[in-house]
Amino acid sequence: MTDEIQSVHQFRRFALVVCAIGVTIQLGLTAYYLGMGHRAAPHHLPVGLVAAAEQRAEVVGMLEEGGRFEVGDFASAAALTAAIKSREVYGGVDLSGDAPHLYVASAAGPAAATLLRSTYTSVLQQRTAARVTELAEAGDEIGVTTVETLITPPQVTDVVPLPADDVNGVSLGFLTQALSLGGTIASMGLGRLIPRTRRSWRRGVAHLSTLILYAVGSAAAVLWSMSWFGIGSGADKWEMLGIFSLISLAVTGSTAGAVALVGPAGAIVGAFYFTIGTVISGASILPEFLPAFGRHLGENLPTGAGVQAVRDDLYFPDAAIGPHLWVLTAYAMIGCFLILITNVLPNRKDQTSEVDLDLTVRLEGGSAEAFSRSNSDFRGHAEPVERGNRGSERTHREHPEPDHRVADSAGHHSDDRGPDIGVGKQQ
Repeated sequence: MTDEIQSVHQFRRFALVVCAIGVTIQLGLTAYYLGMGHRAAPHHLPVGLVAAAEQRAEVVGMLEEGGRFEVGDFASAAALTAAIKSREVYGGVDLSGDAPHLYVASAAGPAAATLLRSTYTSVLQQRTAARVTELAEAGDEIGVTTVETLITPPQVTDVVPLPADDVNGVSLGFLTQALSLGGTIASMGLGRLIPRTRRSWRRGVAHLSTLILYAVGSAAAVLWSMSWFGIGSGADKWEMLGIFSLISLAVTGSTAGAVALVGPAGAIVGAFYFTIGTVISGASILPEFLPAFGRHLGENLPTGAGVQAVRDDLYFPDAAIGPHLWVLTAYAMIGCFLILITNVLPNRKDQTSEVDLDLTVRLEGGSAEAFSRSNSDFRGHAEPVERGNRGSERTHREHPEPDHRVADSAGHHSDDRGPDIGVGKQQ
């Protein structure tokens, strides 16, 4: 049976199906991307506040209106900055001094820092207007000092700024996309290469070893490319190598495990990471700016956990990185387990495995290779080590050579032995 198109009608039908699938995928991705990022708005963004009790009620009411912020109390500015460095909050305001003071961390996300600045300015303007109205209603004269205090721009401190070479904070998203795409391609390539060898635990170990080597190599390539643009120049290179290797292994391992389990269709796992996971990873759109579904899904994918782990290691050494590493480790271990187990369990084609062969050899004797070949021949489809020998083996089974020993026992002799027999009789 040929795979070639035999008629114009068949071609038109095939082209229509391809176009319909393409349009459907495009429509779904467009709706997904716009749904996640078209109107990104904060949902309970954690911020801190240092203020007296009488000031707190007013400020908290302004900030938590509409569910945009979640305000936490801190005793001092030092405690607030410590919480920012450990990523407990994205920023906060100190109202305990003579003048309000805003603290932000643009490295945690430029969108959050910008939102805090604009909200802080808006709150101060409202408080200034209320203060002026209060003084005017009281009939008090507004002195120059009071006016200067009211119109003085608020003080802002960027506790953890972004590096000068990454003012928009988009580098993490690009790095995640590169790791996801490269890992998917590598998993698909290995998925095509590995089945060309005989199924065994040794093949599983070789497959797994190749993935680990690829993960380390891809991590080294990412670190090298980062150095071209001065990104992560102050970070610990060995820590970064380990984190990037774990991200790559989580992506490639889980994708390769899916391919080993269900076949080439398992590569859709890697495509899911690249097309779906990178958008909700928190690199370009912070988790608190995503819908609840996107936030929870993104944090539990290798792309999202990887972005947060890299951000913490680069800019927030005091932050708790453990939960993100556990997510990556889980994906890597599950993928590696699937790779090993699918290379030991029976083959779906002939239902034989190295475990079965080893047990048969111990019980019946002989070699595992001979038993495997006879078992495959009995089922009618041998599984040669070299793909190029399949045609010759099939021809041999369909047209077997005659057995001379059977012919001799029946008293019939082949033509090539006739002259020898004749010579014997003449003698």
